[in-house]
Amino acid sequence: MSATARKSAPMPQDILARKGGQPLVSLTAYTTPMAELMDGVCDFVLVGDSVGMVLHGLSSTLGVTMEMMILHGKAVRRGLTRTMMVIDMPFGSYEQSREQAFENAARLMSETDAGAVKLEGGREMADTIAFLVARGIPVMAHIGLTPQSINTLGGYKVQGRGDAAARLIEDAHAVADAGAFAVVLEKVPASLADRVTQAVEIPTIGIGASAQCDGQILVVDDMLGLFTAFKAKFVKRYADLGDQAKAAIQAYADEVHARNFPAEEHVFADEAPSPKGKGK
Repeated sequence: MSATARKSAPMPQDILARKGGQPLVSLTAYTTPMAELMDGVCDFVLVGDSVGMVLHGLSSTLGVTMEMMILHGKAVRRGLTRTMMVIDMPFGSYEQSREQAFENAARLMSETDAGAVKLEGGREMADTIAFLVARGIPVMAHIGLTPQSINTLGGYKVQGRGDAAARLIEDAHAVADAGAFAVVLEKVPASLADRVTQAVEIPTIGIGASAQCDGQILVVDDMLGLFTAFKAKFVKRYADLGDQAKAAIQAYADEVHARNFPAEEHVFADEAPSPKGKGK
């Protein structure tokens, strides 16, 4: 990819500068073709560890590995020239120590050409975020419902209600002060998301949060109706491609059973046709 193409994509500081401005648009992507569809439409594309559930059939994100993230990160990067790519750090790749986090974040960025990494956690990860940022690794934070902590959170529950609201605001301040250029707010009450958005000087990216966040993100397979295992309340289906695909697969099977496919136009003759205008 040329240097000119790289310069056309936003960088973390460009995302940071959008605080309070036109809302940021983001989706997840795991493959080159999907990334190509998003290129130039999204401000940044996230290679999410949700790939484990969406494409690999895992029951949670906990089984996602560095190798899986790198594989899909490389694929997505090939499809982007005008959109920044952020990549998730998988469970177990950054929690042990700041040094472990740097080693794995550096590997993700160098092997996938990502523009930034995303990691989950608030105050407890602030020191790690500061350590990474000081060493040249841009970090997007993620607070509220953090899927990698699903076992300790007790399920996919709304976070920040009641007395927990103050702690979530503290988490937002902690990651912002540590140097994160943006923070994802997942599955928190809308009024709390609004308070966090007003309280911190970095963009908030909502997923199940509030329309007043500085940006929004969804899992692309959810919003296209491709991932049908369940539908979260915060997902709007902009298409029902899963139903269409299922119907198309059934139609194909029916035609194969009836020997209607392949038809004459799909098979080859014994002899190649003569070039146009030559012979008979």
